[in-house]
Amino acid sequence: MELMRLNLLIGLAMAGTLSALPGISMANDTTTPLLVGSYTGASSKGIYVYDFDTRSGKISPVPSQIVPASNPSWLTFSSNRHYLYAVNENGDGPGQIEISGRVTSFSVDPQNGHLTQLNQVQSLGSEPTYSSLSIDGRYLFVANYSVSSDPGGTLAVIPVKADGQLEPVVQMKTHRASHVNMDRQLSPHVHSAIMSPDGQFVFAQDLGADRIYVYQYDPQAHPDAPLRAYAAQPEVRLPPGSGPRHLVFSADGKHAYLTLEMVGKVMSFDYANGMLTRKQEIPLADEDFKGKNGGGALHLSPDDRFLIVTNRGTDNEFIVYAVDPDSGALSFKSRRSVEGVEPREFTFDPSGHFLLVANQKSNAIVVFAVNLKTGVIGKQIQSLPFSQPSDLKFLSR
Repeated sequence: MELMRLNLLIGLAMAGTLSALPGISMANDTTTPLLVGSYTGASSKGIYVYDFDTRSGKISPVPSQIVPASNPSWLTFSSNRHYLYAVNENGDGPGQIEISGRVTSFSVDPQNGHLTQLNQVQSLGSEPTYSSLSIDGRYLFVANYSVSSDPGGTLAVIPVKADGQLEPVVQMKTHRASHVNMDRQLSPHVHSAIMSPDGQFVFAQDLGADRIYVYQYDPQAHPDAPLRAYAAQPEVRLPPGSGPRHLVFSADGKHAYLTLEMVGKVMSFDYANGMLTRKQEIPLADEDFKGKNGGGALHLSPDDRFLIVTNRGTDNEFIVYAVDPDSGALSFKSRRSVEGVEPREFTFDPSGHFLLVANQKSNAIVVFAVNLKTGVIGKQIQSLPFSQPSDLKFLSR
């Protein structure tokens, strides 16, 4: 009987059906879906789904699905990975009546990452550039950046239904611009919004205002307006003209890190009970650097031992900082070229051994080997041609 069972399994494996049997998995199945958001002004068509091999670090040369969409520049998964939300970063010029920013929801096939559109709603703003979900999954927070000063940037709150569909915006938040840099800060420009790990507060980073705005989250008392300015610390004031971009929290929720886009710096904070306390402000470039700075994306390594930040200015590089496990303080470790221009976003693969970056203006997704023990970003594994990539998200976490 055992011999008959073994022969059956061998036959099924040769027929390619073994991996579909309950409780049986193929040892060489190392691929996972990679979803790529993009700007569609040139040849890109929307959202692309690729297979990524976590053993070799290679992206399949041909996508398994292309989902037509207009400027799906930022992708957000639901916590269970059953749904995906893409901002459509569209906008109109000054004086235009229609505001064309939108957000689209999709269901996700758990096997191959393929998408099926559910619905689309207006973001009630221009150039929505970022979104994140509340920890309870009830609301999507959308940052309407708005390149032009009219109408200016806003934070939109969009309810999410149990079936993954989006409902119309229920709340808008707007801020006052700093007017320090008259080219970029004539109006507010909300660049990101993220919930604290404790699920009680939302932090909105406004590049045009030089502020982080702090909102208390209370959907039980106010389901149609779940955000309220936090009385204890309604805003965090940042250096004039610094232009805050993205904020991330440590896994233990005790620390936070922020990129200052316009001055090319990273800032660290302690966090507790809705309060951010500034600790460090570190230039991304070397002391003798004379070029253009442009602080961009930042992410902690999977084990929280390192913080990686991109400088999108003249250098176009990764900067790696070691994170003190007790204080959260940053110390410089290394820097490395992104092998391209304008790194819009980057991510670790599910194995943690590879780092992928979307080099928007050099039209490529580049994969690097990374050493989790040292934090060193090593050799380039692959450069996949891709028109204006903007975001990278893996189906597997």
